[in-house]
Amino acid sequence: AAEPVAGVALPPTDQHMGGRGMAGMGGHGMMPGMGMQPQIVLLREGTDTSQGKPQLISNINACQAVVDVVRTTLGPRGMDKLIHDENGTVTISNDGATLMKKLQVVHPAANTLVQISMSQDAEVGDGTTSVVLLAGEFLREAKPYIEEGVHPQVIIKAYRQAVALATAKIDSLAVNLEQSGGEVRAMLEKSAATSLSSKLVSGHKQFFAKMVVDAVLSLDQAQGLDMLGTKKVVGGSLQDSMLVEGVAFKKTFSYAGFEQMTKHFKAPKIVLLNVELELKAERDNAEVRVSDVTAYQAVVDAEWDIIYDKLAKIVASGANIVLSKLAIGDLATQYFADRGLFCAGRVEDGDLKRVAKATGAAVQTSCNDLTPGVLGACGEFEERQVGGERFNFFSGCDKASTCTFILRGGAEQFIAEAERSLHDAIMNTRRLLRHPSVIAGGGAIEMELSAYLRDESRKIYGKLQLLIGAYAKALEVIPRQVASNSGMDPTDVLNKLRMKHARGGKWFGVDVIENGVCDTFEAFVWEATVMKRNALLAATEAACLILSVDETVRNPASEKPDAGGMPGGKGMMGKGRGGGRFGRGRGRGR
Repeated sequence: AAEPVAGVALPPTDQHMGGRGMAGMGGHGMMPGMGMQPQIVLLREGTDTSQGKPQLISNINACQAVVDVVRTTLGPRGMDKLIHDENGTVTISNDGATLMKKLQVVHPAANTLVQISMSQDAEVGDGTTSVVLLAGEFLREAKPYIEEGVHPQVIIKAYRQAVALATAKIDSLAVNLEQSGGEVRAMLEKSAATSLSSKLVSGHKQFFAKMVVDAVLSLDQAQGLDMLGTKKVVGGSLQDSMLVEGVAFKKTFSYAGFEQMTKHFKAPKIVLLNVELELKAERDNAEVRVSDVTAYQAVVDAEWDIIYDKLAKIVASGANIVLSKLAIGDLATQYFADRGLFCAGRVEDGDLKRVAKATGAAVQTSCNDLTPGVLGACGEFEERQVGGERFNFFSGCDKASTCTFILRGGAEQFIAEAERSLHDAIMNTRRLLRHPSVIAGGGAIEMELSAYLRDESRKIYGKLQLLIGAYAKALEVIPRQVASNSGMDPTDVLNKLRMKHARGGKWFGVDVIENGVCDTFEAFVWEATVMKRNALLAATEAACLILSVDETVRNPASEKPDAGGMPGGKGMMGKGRGGGRFGRGRGRGR
Protein backbone atom coordinates (compact mmCIF):
# COMPACT_ATOMS: atom_id res chain seq x y z
CA ALA A 1 0.00 0.00 0.00
CA ALA A 2 1.22 3.47 -0.80
CA GLU A 3 2.21 5.30 2.35
CA PRO A 4 0.14 8.45 2.87
CA VAL A 5 2.07 11.62 2.06
CA ALA A 6 1.34 13.37 5.31
CA GLY A 7 1.42 10.20 7.37
CA VAL A 8 -2.36 10.03 8.00
CA ALA A 9 -5.09 7.99 6.35
CA LEU A 10 -8.64 9.24 6.81
CA PRO A 11 -11.94 7.50 5.96
CA PRO A 12 -13.20 8.44 2.50
CA THR A 13 -15.99 10.87 3.15
CA ASP A 14 -17.45 13.37 0.72
CA GLN A 15 -15.90 16.15 2.81
CA HIS A 16 -12.36 14.82 2.39
CA MET A 17 -12.48 13.41 -1.12
CA GLY A 18 -14.82 15.80 -2.84
CA GLY A 19 -17.23 14.57 -5.54
CA ARG A 20 -14.49 12.47 -7.13
CA GLY A 21 -14.12 10.15 -4.11
CA MET A 22 -17.85 9.37 -3.89
CA ALA A 23 -18.18 8.83 -7.59
CA GLY A 24 -15.33 6.31 -7.62
CA MET A 25 -16.87 4.18 -4.85
CA GLY A 26 -20.47 4.30 -5.72
CA GLY A 27 -21.27 6.50 -2.76
CA HIS A 28 -20.96 3.62 -0.24
CA GLY A 29 -17.40 4.20 1.07
CA MET A 30 -14.93 1.31 1.32
CA MET A 31 -15.98 -2.30 0.75
CA PRO A 32 -15.37 -4.35 3.93
CA GLY A 33 -13.19 -6.99 2.23
CA MET A 34 -10.80 -4.68 0.42
CA GLY A 35 -8.51 -4.00 3.40
CA MET A 36 -6.77 -1.04 1.73
CA GLN A 37 -7.39 2.60 2.59
CA PRO A 38 -7.11 5.24 -0.11
CA GLN A 39 -4.32 7.82 0.02
CA ILE A 40 -5.36 11.30 1.13
CA VAL A 41 -3.46 14.00 -0.70
CA LEU A 42 -2.89 16.76 1.85
CA LEU A 43 0.13 18.40 0.21
CA ARG A 44 0.51 19.87 -3.24
CA GLU A 45 1.53 17.41 -5.96
CA GLY A 46 5.28 17.19 -6.46
CA THR A 47 5.97 17.82 -2.77
CA ASP A 48 8.91 15.74 -1.61
CA THR A 49 8.57 14.56 1.98
CA SER A 50 11.05 12.29 3.64
CA GLN A 51 10.88 11.50 7.31
CA GLY A 52 11.99 9.29 10.13
CA LYS A 53 15.29 7.53 10.61
CA PRO A 54 16.41 7.54 6.92
CA GLN A 55 15.93 11.32 6.82
CA LEU A 56 18.09 11.82 9.91
CA ILE A 57 20.85 9.56 8.54
CA SER A 58 20.70 11.42 5.21
CA ASN A 59 21.17 14.79 7.00
CA ILE A 60 24.14 13.43 8.97
CA ASN A 61 25.74 12.13 5.74
CA ALA A 62 25.28 15.55 4.07
CA CYS A 63 27.06 17.22 7.01
CA GLN A 64 29.90 14.68 6.76
CA ALA A 65 30.42 15.67 3.11
CA VAL A 66 30.82 19.34 4.13
CA VAL A 67 33.19 18.44 6.99
CA ASP A 68 35.38 16.38 4.63
CA VAL A 69 36.01 19.50 2.52
CA VAL A 70 37.53 21.53 5.39
CA ARG A 71 38.98 18.59 7.36
CA THR A 72 42.48 18.82 5.82
CA THR A 73 42.83 22.58 6.46
CA LEU A 74 43.13 22.21 10.26
CA GLY A 75 46.36 22.98 12.09
CA PRO A 76 49.79 24.43 11.28
CA ARG A 77 50.39 21.83 8.57
CA GLY A 78 46.88 22.11 7.09
CA MET A 79 46.44 22.24 3.32
CA ASP A 80 44.92 25.19 1.42
CA LYS A 81 41.93 25.05 -0.90
CA LEU A 82 41.66 26.79 -4.27
CA ILE A 83 38.09 27.85 -5.09
CA HIS A 84 37.23 29.05 -8.56
CA ASP A 85 33.75 30.62 -8.70
CA GLU A 86 31.41 31.32 -11.63
CA ASN A 87 32.76 34.88 -12.01
CA GLY A 88 36.25 33.57 -12.62
CA THR A 89 37.51 34.80 -9.22
CA VAL A 90 40.15 32.55 -7.68
CA THR A 91 40.37 32.31 -3.88
CA ILE A 92 43.17 30.42 -2.12
CA SER A 93 42.44 29.99 1.58
CA ASN A 94 42.44 27.63 4.54
CA ASP A 95 40.19 29.84 6.67
CA GLY A 96 37.12 27.79 7.60
CA ALA A 97 34.59 30.65 7.40
CA THR A 98 35.87 31.82 3.98
CA LEU A 99 35.70 28.30 2.55
CA MET A 100 32.20 27.66 3.92
CA LYS A 101 31.00 30.96 2.44
CA LYS A 102 32.53 30.22 -0.97
CA LEU A 103 31.24 26.62 -1.13
CA GLN A 104 27.63 27.80 -1.60
CA VAL A 105 26.15 24.80 0.25
CA VAL A 106 22.49 24.30 -0.72
CA HIS A 107 21.57 21.30 1.45
CA PRO A 108 19.35 22.75 4.22
CA ALA A 109 20.81 20.64 7.06
CA ALA A 110 24.45 21.00 5.96
CA ASN A 111 23.87 24.76 5.70
CA THR A 112 23.68 24.80 9.52
CA LEU A 113 27.42 24.10 9.59
CA VAL A 114 28.02 27.12 7.36
CA GLN A 115 26.01 29.28 9.78
CA ILE A 116 27.96 28.17 12.89
CA SER A 117 31.25 28.77 11.08
CA MET A 118 30.13 32.31 10.19
CA SER A 119 28.92 32.98 13.74
CA GLN A 120 32.26 31.77 15.17
CA ASP A 121 34.05 34.12 12.75
CA ALA A 122 31.89 37.08 13.79
CA GLU A 123 32.00 36.31 17.51
CA VAL A 124 35.62 35.27 18.03
CA GLY A 125 37.34 35.42 14.63
CA ASP A 126 39.31 32.18 15.04
CA GLY A 127 38.43 28.49 15.38
CA THR A 128 36.12 28.45 12.34
CA THR A 129 37.46 25.10 11.04
CA SER A 130 37.43 23.50 14.52
CA VAL A 131 33.76 24.31 15.07
CA VAL A 132 32.69 22.62 11.80
CA LEU A 133 34.89 19.61 12.51
CA LEU A 134 33.50 19.17 16.04
CA ALA A 135 29.86 19.44 14.91
CA GLY A 136 30.48 16.84 12.17
CA GLU A 137 32.18 14.48 14.61
CA PHE A 138 29.37 14.77 17.19
CA LEU A 139 26.93 13.72 14.44
CA ARG A 140 29.20 10.88 13.28
CA GLU A 141 29.34 9.47 16.83
CA ALA A 142 25.53 9.74 17.17
CA LYS A 143 24.87 7.92 13.87
CA PRO A 144 25.30 4.27 15.11
CA TYR A 145 22.96 4.98 18.07
CA ILE A 146 20.33 6.44 15.70
CA GLU A 147 20.60 3.33 13.50
CA GLU A 148 20.13 1.10 16.53
CA GLY A 149 16.91 2.91 17.43
CA VAL A 150 17.96 5.28 20.24
CA HIS A 151 15.59 8.24 20.26
CA PRO A 152 17.27 11.48 19.04
CA GLN A 153 15.98 13.40 22.07
CA VAL A 154 17.92 11.05 24.38
CA ILE A 155 21.12 11.83 22.42
CA ILE A 156 20.36 15.59 22.52
CA LYS A 157 19.87 15.45 26.30
CA ALA A 158 23.20 13.63 26.74
CA TYR A 159 25.04 16.09 24.48
CA ARG A 160 23.64 19.08 26.38
CA GLN A 161 24.73 17.51 29.65
CA ALA A 162 28.19 16.78 28.23
CA VAL A 163 28.75 20.33 26.93
CA ALA A 164 27.75 21.77 30.32
CA LEU A 165 30.36 19.56 32.00
CA ALA A 166 32.97 20.41 29.34
CA THR A 167 32.55 24.21 29.54
CA ALA A 168 32.71 24.09 33.35
CA LYS A 169 35.95 22.10 33.07
CA ILE A 170 37.42 24.60 30.54
CA ASP A 171 36.72 27.45 32.98
CA SER A 172 38.47 25.59 35.81
CA LEU A 173 41.50 24.76 33.61
CA ALA A 174 41.91 28.24 32.06
CA VAL A 175 45.03 30.20 33.03
CA ASN A 176 44.36 33.87 33.73
CA LEU A 177 47.00 36.08 32.12
CA GLU A 178 46.92 38.61 34.94
CA GLN A 179 47.59 35.89 37.52
CA SER A 180 50.26 34.05 35.55
CA GLY A 181 52.73 36.94 35.85
CA GLY A 182 54.90 38.30 33.06
CA GLU A 183 54.12 41.06 30.65
CA VAL A 184 50.65 41.02 29.05
CA ARG A 185 52.07 42.18 25.72
CA ALA A 186 54.32 39.09 25.44
CA MET A 187 51.32 36.87 26.20
CA LEU A 188 49.24 38.55 23.49
CA GLU A 189 52.03 38.12 20.94
CA LYS A 190 52.27 34.38 21.69
CA SER A 191 48.52 33.94 21.32
CA ALA A 192 48.50 35.93 18.04
CA ALA A 193 51.41 33.78 16.76
CA THR A 194 49.37 30.62 17.55
CA SER A 195 46.42 32.01 15.60
CA LEU A 196 48.69 32.82 12.62
CA SER A 197 50.60 29.51 12.69
CA SER A 198 47.86 27.67 10.78
CA LYS A 199 47.65 30.34 8.07
CA LEU A 200 49.41 30.93 4.78
CA VAL A 201 51.61 33.59 6.47
CA SER A 202 52.85 31.18 9.18
CA GLY A 203 56.46 31.62 7.99
CA HIS A 204 56.30 35.28 9.08
CA LYS A 205 54.15 34.78 12.20
CA GLN A 206 56.51 36.58 14.61
CA PHE A 207 56.68 39.62 12.31
CA PHE A 208 52.87 39.80 11.93
CA ALA A 209 52.09 38.88 15.58
CA LYS A 210 54.03 41.96 16.73
CA MET A 211 52.19 44.10 14.15
CA VAL A 212 48.78 42.74 15.22
CA VAL A 213 49.41 43.39 18.92
CA ASP A 214 50.66 46.93 18.13
CA ALA A 215 47.47 47.59 16.18
CA VAL A 216 45.12 46.17 18.83
CA LEU A 217 46.85 47.97 21.73
CA SER A 218 46.74 51.28 19.83
CA LEU A 219 42.94 51.04 19.54
CA ASP A 220 40.59 51.81 22.40
CA GLN A 221 38.54 48.83 23.58
CA ALA A 222 35.33 50.72 22.80
CA GLN A 223 36.32 51.33 19.15
CA GLY A 224 35.15 49.06 16.38
CA LEU A 225 37.32 47.32 13.82
CA ASP A 226 36.36 49.98 11.27
CA MET A 227 39.18 52.12 12.75
CA LEU A 228 41.64 49.50 11.46
CA GLY A 229 42.21 49.98 7.74
CA THR A 230 43.89 47.49 5.41
CA LYS A 231 45.42 48.50 2.07
CA LYS A 232 46.90 46.00 -0.36
CA VAL A 233 49.84 46.84 -2.65
CA VAL A 234 50.99 44.12 -5.05
CA GLY A 235 54.77 43.77 -5.24
CA GLY A 236 57.61 43.32 -2.79
CA SER A 237 57.64 40.65 -0.09
CA LEU A 238 55.46 40.08 2.97
CA GLN A 239 58.24 41.50 5.14
CA ASP A 240 57.77 44.85 3.36
CA SER A 241 54.30 45.15 4.93
CA MET A 242 53.97 47.98 7.43
CA LEU A 243 51.67 49.31 10.12
CA VAL A 244 50.95 53.05 9.90
CA GLU A 245 49.82 54.69 13.12
CA GLY A 246 47.19 56.92 11.61
CA VAL A 247 45.21 56.88 8.36
CA ALA A 248 46.74 55.99 4.98
CA PHE A 249 45.00 55.67 1.63
CA LYS A 250 45.98 55.44 -2.01
CA LYS A 251 46.37 58.66 -3.99
CA THR A 252 43.05 59.41 -5.67
CA PHE A 253 42.46 60.31 -9.31
CA SER A 254 43.95 63.75 -9.94
CA TYR A 255 43.95 66.45 -12.61
CA ALA A 256 46.64 68.73 -14.02
CA GLY A 257 48.22 70.94 -11.39
CA PHE A 258 48.37 68.12 -8.87
CA GLU A 259 52.18 67.85 -9.02
CA GLN A 260 52.54 71.52 -8.03
CA MET A 261 50.80 70.93 -4.70
CA THR A 262 52.55 70.86 -1.34
CA LYS A 263 52.96 67.18 -0.37
CA HIS A 264 54.13 67.57 3.21
CA PHE A 265 52.62 69.50 6.14
CA LYS A 266 53.35 69.72 9.85
CA ALA A 267 50.23 70.15 12.06
CA PRO A 268 47.87 70.86 9.13
CA LYS A 269 44.19 71.87 9.34
CA ILE A 270 41.95 69.45 7.43
CA VAL A 271 38.54 70.12 5.87
CA LEU A 272 36.31 67.22 4.75
CA LEU A 273 33.64 67.88 2.13
CA ASN A 274 30.83 66.11 0.39
CA VAL A 275 30.76 68.80 -2.32
CA GLU A 276 31.60 68.68 -6.01
CA LEU A 277 34.25 71.26 -6.89
CA GLU A 278 34.19 71.21 -10.67
CA LEU A 279 32.41 73.01 -13.48
CA LYS A 280 29.58 71.14 -15.16
CA ALA A 281 28.59 71.71 -18.78
CA GLU A 282 25.22 73.53 -18.89
CA ARG A 283 23.50 70.83 -20.91
CA ASP A 284 24.13 68.29 -18.14
CA ASN A 285 22.02 69.79 -15.44
CA ALA A 286 19.95 72.73 -16.66
CA GLU A 287 18.08 74.24 -19.60
CA VAL A 288 18.47 77.99 -19.94
CA ARG A 289 16.67 79.98 -22.64
CA VAL A 290 18.37 83.24 -23.55
CA SER A 291 17.50 85.99 -26.05
CA ASP A 292 20.99 87.40 -26.68
CA VAL A 293 24.66 86.52 -26.25
CA THR A 294 25.24 88.76 -23.24
CA ALA A 295 22.59 86.91 -21.27
CA TYR A 296 24.32 83.61 -22.07
CA GLN A 297 27.65 85.10 -20.96
CA ALA A 298 26.01 86.19 -17.69
CA VAL A 299 24.94 82.57 -17.03
CA VAL A 300 28.47 81.27 -17.67
CA ASP A 301 29.99 84.02 -15.50
CA ALA A 302 27.54 83.14 -12.70
CA GLU A 303 28.73 79.51 -12.74
CA TRP A 304 32.38 80.60 -12.55
CA ASP A 305 31.51 83.01 -9.75
CA ILE A 306 29.82 80.21 -7.79
CA ILE A 307 32.81 77.85 -7.96
CA TYR A 308 35.33 80.65 -7.26
CA ASP A 309 33.21 81.69 -4.27
CA LYS A 310 33.32 78.10 -2.92
CA LEU A 311 37.09 77.86 -3.42
CA ALA A 312 37.71 81.28 -1.78
CA LYS A 313 35.66 80.23 1.28
CA ILE A 314 37.66 76.99 1.63
CA VAL A 315 40.98 78.87 1.46
CA ALA A 316 39.68 81.53 3.88
CA SER A 317 38.78 78.85 6.43
CA GLY A 318 42.50 78.29 7.06
CA ALA A 319 42.50 74.64 5.91
CA ASN A 320 45.72 73.19 4.45
CA ILE A 321 44.26 69.90 3.24
CA VAL A 322 40.95 69.51 1.38
CA LEU A 323 39.42 66.01 1.04
CA SER A 324 36.15 65.45 -0.76
CA LYS A 325 33.96 62.41 -1.34
CA LEU A 326 33.01 63.87 -4.75
CA ALA A 327 35.19 65.04 -7.62
CA ILE A 328 37.60 67.98 -7.37
CA GLY A 329 38.12 69.28 -10.92
CA ASP A 330 41.19 70.69 -12.70
CA LEU A 331 40.23 74.32 -12.00
CA ALA A 332 39.98 73.68 -8.23
CA THR A 333 43.16 71.58 -8.22
CA GLN A 334 45.16 74.40 -9.85
CA TYR A 335 43.53 77.03 -7.58
CA PHE A 336 44.54 75.11 -4.44
CA ALA A 337 48.04 74.38 -5.81
CA ASP A 338 48.65 78.11 -6.42
CA ARG A 339 47.76 78.84 -2.78
CA GLY A 340 49.87 76.03 -1.27
CA LEU A 341 46.99 73.70 -0.32
CA PHE A 342 46.69 69.94 -0.88
CA CYS A 343 43.43 68.44 -2.20
CA ALA A 344 42.11 64.97 -3.06
CA GLY A 345 38.72 64.16 -4.59
CA ARG A 346 36.73 60.92 -4.83
CA VAL A 347 38.08 59.69 -1.49
CA GLU A 348 36.49 56.36 -0.48
CA ASP A 349 33.72 56.59 2.09
CA GLY A 350 35.48 54.30 4.64
CA ASP A 351 38.72 56.31 4.44
CA LEU A 352 36.88 59.63 4.79
CA LYS A 353 35.04 58.37 7.90
CA ARG A 354 38.31 57.17 9.48
CA VAL A 355 39.98 60.55 8.78
CA ALA A 356 36.93 62.28 10.31
CA LYS A 357 37.11 60.19 13.51
CA ALA A 358 40.89 60.37 13.79
CA THR A 359 41.27 64.13 13.19
CA GLY A 360 38.04 65.38 14.73
CA ALA A 361 36.84 66.93 11.45
CA ALA A 362 33.17 67.00 10.46
CA VAL A 363 32.14 66.17 6.88
CA GLN A 364 30.51 69.29 5.36
CA THR A 365 27.89 69.31 2.60
CA SER A 366 28.28 73.05 1.97
CA CYS A 367 31.19 75.52 1.80
CA ASN A 368 29.25 78.31 3.52
CA ASP A 369 29.98 77.78 7.19
CA LEU A 370 33.53 76.48 7.48
CA THR A 371 34.30 77.54 11.04
CA PRO A 372 37.42 76.37 12.94
CA GLY A 373 35.16 73.96 14.87
CA VAL A 374 34.50 71.76 11.81
CA LEU A 375 38.17 71.49 10.80
CA GLY A 376 40.30 68.54 11.84
CA ALA A 377 43.97 68.43 12.79
CA CYS A 378 46.76 65.86 12.78
CA GLY A 379 50.45 65.87 13.66
CA GLU A 380 51.83 65.37 10.16
CA PHE A 381 50.66 64.80 6.60
CA GLU A 382 52.84 63.34 3.88
CA GLU A 383 52.52 61.73 0.45
CA ARG A 384 54.93 58.84 -0.03
CA GLN A 385 55.66 56.14 -2.59
CA VAL A 386 54.78 52.55 -1.56
CA GLY A 387 55.77 50.05 -4.24
CA GLY A 388 54.17 51.23 -7.46
CA GLU A 389 51.54 53.35 -5.69
CA ARG A 390 51.50 56.78 -4.05
CA PHE A 391 49.91 56.91 -0.60
CA ASN A 392 48.66 59.80 1.55
CA PHE A 393 49.66 59.38 5.22
CA PHE A 394 47.97 61.18 8.15
CA SER A 395 49.87 60.53 11.37
CA GLY A 396 49.80 61.92 14.90
CA CYS A 397 45.99 61.96 15.15
CA ASP A 398 44.94 62.89 18.70
CA LYS A 399 41.15 62.66 18.53
CA ALA A 400 40.90 58.90 18.07
CA SER A 401 43.46 56.15 17.75
CA THR A 402 43.48 54.50 14.35
CA CYS A 403 45.99 52.57 12.29
CA THR A 404 46.34 51.14 8.80
CA PHE A 405 47.99 47.94 7.59
CA ILE A 406 49.72 48.24 4.23
CA LEU A 407 50.18 44.65 3.03
CA ARG A 408 52.73 43.74 0.36
CA GLY A 409 53.15 40.46 -1.49
CA GLY A 410 53.61 38.77 -4.82
CA ALA A 411 50.12 37.76 -5.94
CA GLU A 412 46.72 39.32 -5.21
CA GLN A 413 45.32 36.03 -3.85
CA PHE A 414 48.27 35.77 -1.46
CA ILE A 415 47.74 39.30 -0.11
CA ALA A 416 43.98 38.64 0.24
CA GLU A 417 44.71 35.51 2.31
CA ALA A 418 47.22 37.48 4.43
CA GLU A 419 44.44 40.01 5.12
CA ARG A 420 42.05 37.24 6.22
CA SER A 421 44.79 35.76 8.46
CA LEU A 422 45.41 39.12 10.11
CA HIS A 423 41.67 39.61 10.66
CA ASP A 424 41.51 36.30 12.58
CA ALA A 425 44.56 37.23 14.69
CA ILE A 426 43.22 40.74 15.41
CA MET A 427 39.80 39.42 16.51
CA ASN A 428 41.46 36.77 18.68
CA THR A 429 43.79 39.32 20.34
CA ARG A 430 40.95 41.77 21.00
CA ARG A 431 38.91 39.01 22.65
CA LEU A 432 41.92 38.05 24.75
CA LEU A 433 42.32 41.64 25.96
CA ARG A 434 38.68 41.64 27.05
CA HIS A 435 38.79 38.12 28.58
CA PRO A 436 42.46 37.60 29.48
CA SER A 437 42.55 33.83 30.01
CA VAL A 438 44.22 31.17 27.84
CA ILE A 439 44.39 27.40 27.48
CA ALA A 440 46.90 25.18 25.67
CA GLY A 441 46.28 24.53 21.98
CA GLY A 442 47.47 21.69 19.75
CA GLY A 443 44.60 19.42 20.81
CA ALA A 444 45.66 19.44 24.51
CA ILE A 445 42.41 20.87 25.87
CA GLU A 446 40.29 18.44 23.78
CA MET A 447 42.25 15.43 25.10
CA GLU A 448 41.91 16.66 28.69
CA LEU A 449 38.14 17.23 28.25
CA SER A 450 37.78 13.81 26.61
CA ALA A 451 39.52 12.07 29.56
CA TYR A 452 37.44 14.08 32.05
CA LEU A 453 34.10 13.29 30.33
CA ARG A 454 34.94 9.58 30.13
CA ASP A 455 35.52 9.52 33.89
CA GLU A 456 32.34 11.52 34.55
CA SER A 457 30.22 9.30 32.28
CA ARG A 458 31.01 6.24 34.42
CA LYS A 459 29.20 7.90 37.31
CA ILE A 460 25.97 8.17 35.26
CA TYR A 461 23.43 5.35 34.95
CA GLY A 462 21.75 4.23 31.71
CA LYS A 463 22.10 5.21 28.07
CA LEU A 464 23.51 8.63 28.94
CA GLN A 465 26.73 6.92 30.02
CA LEU A 466 27.32 5.59 26.49
CA LEU A 467 26.30 8.85 24.82
CA ILE A 468 28.53 11.08 26.98
CA GLY A 469 31.33 8.60 26.26
CA ALA A 470 30.59 9.05 22.52
CA TYR A 471 30.78 12.85 22.96
CA ALA A 472 34.14 12.41 24.72
CA LYS A 473 35.42 10.28 21.83
CA ALA A 474 34.24 12.89 19.30
CA LEU A 475 36.41 15.58 20.97
CA GLU A 476 39.51 13.60 19.96
CA VAL A 477 38.90 14.56 16.32
CA ILE A 478 40.93 17.78 16.76
CA PRO A 479 44.26 16.20 17.87
CA ARG A 480 43.70 13.28 15.47
CA GLN A 481 43.22 15.61 12.50
CA VAL A 482 46.13 17.90 13.47
CA ALA A 483 48.39 14.81 13.68
CA SER A 484 47.05 13.39 10.42
CA ASN A 485 47.52 16.71 8.56
CA SER A 486 51.12 16.84 9.81
CA GLY A 487 51.90 13.45 8.28
CA MET A 488 52.06 11.57 11.60
CA ASP A 489 50.33 8.33 12.54
CA PRO A 490 47.18 9.60 14.35
CA THR A 491 46.57 6.32 16.25
CA ASP A 492 50.09 6.35 17.65
CA VAL A 493 49.89 10.04 18.65
CA LEU A 494 46.46 9.62 20.30
CA ASN A 495 47.64 6.62 22.34
CA LYS A 496 50.62 8.64 23.64
CA LEU A 497 48.33 11.58 24.48
CA ARG A 498 45.81 9.35 26.30
CA MET A 499 48.66 7.91 28.39
CA LYS A 500 50.04 11.39 29.24
CA HIS A 501 46.62 12.76 30.20
CA ALA A 502 45.81 9.67 32.32
CA ARG A 503 49.03 10.39 34.28
CA GLY A 504 48.05 14.00 34.92
CA GLY A 505 49.83 15.76 32.01
CA LYS A 506 46.86 18.06 31.35
CA TRP A 507 48.61 20.32 28.78
CA PHE A 508 50.03 17.64 26.50
CA GLY A 509 49.13 18.10 22.84
CA VAL A 510 50.39 17.35 19.33
CA ASP A 511 53.90 18.61 18.55
CA VAL A 512 53.93 19.30 14.80
CA ILE A 513 57.51 20.63 14.85
CA GLU A 514 59.20 17.49 16.22
CA ASN A 515 56.43 15.07 15.13
CA GLY A 516 55.37 13.74 18.51
CA VAL A 517 53.70 15.04 21.66
CA CYS A 518 54.79 17.87 23.97
CA ASP A 519 53.54 20.20 26.69
CA THR A 520 51.96 22.81 24.40
CA PHE A 521 51.52 25.32 27.22
CA GLU A 522 55.28 25.32 27.77
CA ALA A 523 55.76 25.60 23.99
CA PHE A 524 53.55 28.76 24.02
CA VAL A 525 50.87 27.25 21.78
CA TRP A 526 48.09 29.23 23.43
CA GLU A 527 44.46 29.75 22.50
CA ALA A 528 41.92 32.12 23.98
CA THR A 529 39.54 30.35 26.38
CA VAL A 530 36.55 32.23 24.94
CA MET A 531 37.30 30.84 21.46
CA LYS A 532 37.27 27.20 22.62
CA ARG A 533 34.18 27.72 24.78
CA ASN A 534 32.29 29.30 21.89
CA ALA A 535 33.37 26.55 19.47
CA LEU A 536 32.13 23.77 21.77
CA LEU A 537 28.79 25.45 22.48
CA ALA A 538 28.14 26.30 18.82
CA ALA A 539 29.15 22.84 17.54
CA THR A 540 26.96 21.06 20.13
CA GLU A 541 24.01 23.34 19.40
CA ALA A 542 24.32 22.67 15.66
CA ALA A 543 24.57 18.89 16.21
CA CYS A 544 21.47 18.95 18.47
CA LEU A 545 19.58 21.03 15.91
CA ILE A 546 20.30 18.56 13.09
CA LEU A 547 19.46 15.57 15.34
CA SER A 548 16.10 17.11 16.23
CA VAL A 549 14.95 17.26 12.56
CA ASP A 550 13.12 14.12 11.46
CA GLU A 551 11.19 15.36 8.43
CA THR A 552 11.97 17.60 5.47
CA VAL A 553 9.14 18.95 3.33
CA ARG A 554 10.30 20.38 0.04
CA ASN A 555 7.95 21.57 -2.66
CA PRO A 556 9.73 22.10 -6.00
CA ALA A 557 6.54 23.42 -7.63
CA SER A 558 6.39 26.40 -5.27
CA GLU A 559 9.94 27.37 -6.26
CA LYS A 560 8.92 27.98 -9.88
CA PRO A 561 8.16 31.61 -10.72
CA ASP A 562 4.78 30.80 -12.37
CA ALA A 563 3.46 28.79 -9.42
CA GLY A 564 0.40 30.88 -8.67
CA GLY A 565 -2.17 30.68 -5.94
CA MET A 566 -3.51 27.24 -6.89
CA PRO A 567 -3.43 25.27 -3.65
CA GLY A 568 -4.21 21.86 -5.16
CA GLY A 569 -2.38 19.80 -7.75
CA LYS A 570 -4.09 17.94 -10.60
CA GLY A 571 -5.82 15.65 -8.14
CA MET A 572 -7.85 18.57 -6.78
CA MET A 573 -8.79 20.27 -10.03
CA GLY A 574 -12.51 20.37 -10.56
CA LYS A 575 -14.11 17.10 -11.42
CA GLY A 576 -17.64 17.41 -10.21
CA ARG A 577 -18.43 19.44 -7.14
CA GLY A 578 -15.15 18.78 -5.23
CA GLY A 579 -13.02 20.81 -7.63
CA GLY A 580 -15.34 23.78 -7.45
CA ARG A 581 -14.37 24.42 -3.86
CA PHE A 582 -10.83 25.25 -4.98
CA GLY A 583 -11.80 27.94 -7.41
CA ARG A 584 -11.56 26.13 -10.75
CA GLY A 585 -14.68 23.92 -10.97
CA ARG A 586 -17.31 26.63 -11.22
CA GLY A 587 -15.34 28.74 -13.68
CA ARG A 588 -15.33 26.11 -16.42
CA GLY A 589 -19.07 26.13 -16.93
CA ARG A 590 -19.18 29.70 -18.22
